[in-house]
Amino acid sequence: MNSFFITFEGIEGSGKSTVASSISKRFEDAGYTPLLTREPGGTRLSEDIRKILLDPKRNDMCEKTELMLYLASRAQLVKEVIKPALDNGRIVLCDRYFDATMAYQGWARGIGEEMISQLNKVTVGNVIPDLTFLLDLSVEEGFGRGPEHREETGVRVRDRLELEDMEFHKRVRAGYLRIADREKERVKLIDASKKFDFVLSEITRNINDRFGLSI
Repeated sequence: MNSFFITFEGIEGSGKSTVASSISKRFEDAGYTPLLTREPGGTRLSEDIRKILLDPKRNDMCEKTELMLYLASRAQLVKEVIKPALDNGRIVLCDRYFDATMAYQGWARGIGEEMISQLNKVTVGNVIPDLTFLLDLSVEEGFGRGPEHREETGVRVRDRLELEDMEFHKRVRAGYLRIADREKERVKLIDASKKFDFVLSEITRNINDRFGLSI
């Protein structure tokens, strides 16, 4: 079987990390050896960058510094983890990827689509997802789920981006929906307000249909 690359996107509280982990488990149960990673993070250096980016105390970070740190983390992840895995025939699953930069920094921060698009191309080269799932729900519902319902282990407090106001997150969602509308072949919109089993079954069905699998 040829390798392929699937990413999971969504606003805070959309459940994308739980879904990514569950899909990885389904691949494993079907006899595959998927690689599950995340952004920012996934390598030792990238995880260090993640700590800086999400630290609530870093409230003096300007939008361009934030952008460059995300790009640096992604460049390291692509070179060290994602591309080698794909080259070796692995299935790669990633919790966030370059669409997040377009939604968060391009739209919500107002840096702009053209610059983000150019920088994303420089950062990832030809390592483009074959399929992206956008788990969509209202910002109000996402906020209502709270950090205690998130996928991280241990005690959680809201990170630097989760602490942004509702209007910021509404811009993020609008950015994501714009991407989904523009790239219907790659980006599949999933109603994340539905029950988890429904969301998981919809994503599984799309994967099976796209790649001719049965997971």
